[in-house]
Amino acid sequence: MGTSVRVKEASVITPSEPTPRCVLALSALDSQLFLRFTIEYLLVYKPSPGLDQPNTTARLKSALAKALVPYYPFAGRVRPKPDGPGLEVVCAAQGAVFIEAFAVRYKANDFEKAPKTVAQWRPLLSLHVADVLKGSPPLVVQLTWLVDGAAAIAIGINHCLCDGIGSAEFLNHFAELANERLETSYMRIQKPVWERHLLKPPRGEETRVDSASHPEFSRVPDLCSFMNKVSTGLKPTSITFDKTRLNELKRVARCTSEDGEAARYTSFEVLAAHVWKSWARAIGFPGDQKLKLVFSINVRNRLKPGLPEGYYGNAFVLGCAETSARELEERGVGFGSGLVKRAKERVGKEHVREVMEWVWERKGCPDPVGVLIVSQWSRLGLENIDVGLGKAWHVGPVCCDRYCLFLPVRDECVSVKVMVAVPTSAVDNYHLFMRSSHL
Repeated sequence: MGTSVRVKEASVITPSEPTPRCVLALSALDSQLFLRFTIEYLLVYKPSPGLDQPNTTARLKSALAKALVPYYPFAGRVRPKPDGPGLEVVCAAQGAVFIEAFAVRYKANDFEKAPKTVAQWRPLLSLHVADVLKGSPPLVVQLTWLVDGAAAIAIGINHCLCDGIGSAEFLNHFAELANERLETSYMRIQKPVWERHLLKPPRGEETRVDSASHPEFSRVPDLCSFMNKVSTGLKPTSITFDKTRLNELKRVARCTSEDGEAARYTSFEVLAAHVWKSWARAIGFPGDQKLKLVFSINVRNRLKPGLPEGYYGNAFVLGCAETSARELEERGVGFGSGLVKRAKERVGKEHVREVMEWVWERKGCPDPVGVLIVSQWSRLGLENIDVGLGKAWHVGPVCCDRYCLFLPVRDECVSVKVMVAVPTSAVDNYHLFMRSSHL
């Protein structure tokens, strides 16, 4: 852990009231092989004059215990089902982990820029769960007091239990319980819904899956030792796009669109395409190398009927845009934006059924060769999570690696911060291409 953070105490927090003792089956989407890791959020709060640190710690621990009553699977343990495919949660109030720590040198302003190394902020979540199926707690919360009186709250959540939307709903519930300034009558607590059977392939029915319609699960030839090329000597980067820059990207995308100038693209579509192109050009792949941009698509309202409000399980499938490095680099940002847009449009009820069959029966899992993953945290509302310390000054990951994150920018609801680690040799060109939408 090093000397940058010193742990004062680690506690097991169990639900504050009795909860069901049972075994709950996870869905086909929950059980996907590539989700067997921990989502790690880092929220930093500015110093609050006169803040009582011991009282704040006690409030957060109490709120966590209360939140684990309706969200009792977060106090359980995830394991493979002994009698078939998929995963399940053994719920016996085993508990989550709460850690209180003190930083030796970090201040709130240190989080304005990207970390110097991929794992610089790892001590802010000192219990890292590498294998989520070996009896580890699915939820870890660490409160670290910074040297200027600010607070960092890091949260690790087993991705098998929830997606980004579900984790944000839990954190909002936890925050409202912790916030003394929020009267009970004003709480917007959403009742959590389990119902994982809604996303499980029906027994006895087999969906005919056309592999060509699911490029996210197909393999592409590796022409350049891809993983070594994109994972060696990584340097975190952080670039913010405000409303003006996003509108400029949209204008350029329309002008270079192959769908005609009448085409309209969202901020996500143009920014994802721009990042993908800048990343590929900066690293420098062979022209014939197939590249993919993979991103999550929320299916809560794409199913008929839709999933119930409060469903906090994994309810997304992967969208996948695919082209050659040469086409991506030489054609305009409108070309990439169109690929992203069409990848989103392919997802409907039948597409989701095919994905469930693919991952349940065939154990389908995306191959990493050629892939840049983009995850949109900027729409989760993490910046509004207030545990009684105000809104978050900084929202980001605990570790910045080669997966690209779109992050919220405080007090600027339209702006997006793009954080990704790229090879050190490509950093200068990556910054150049990212800041120049016409290149």
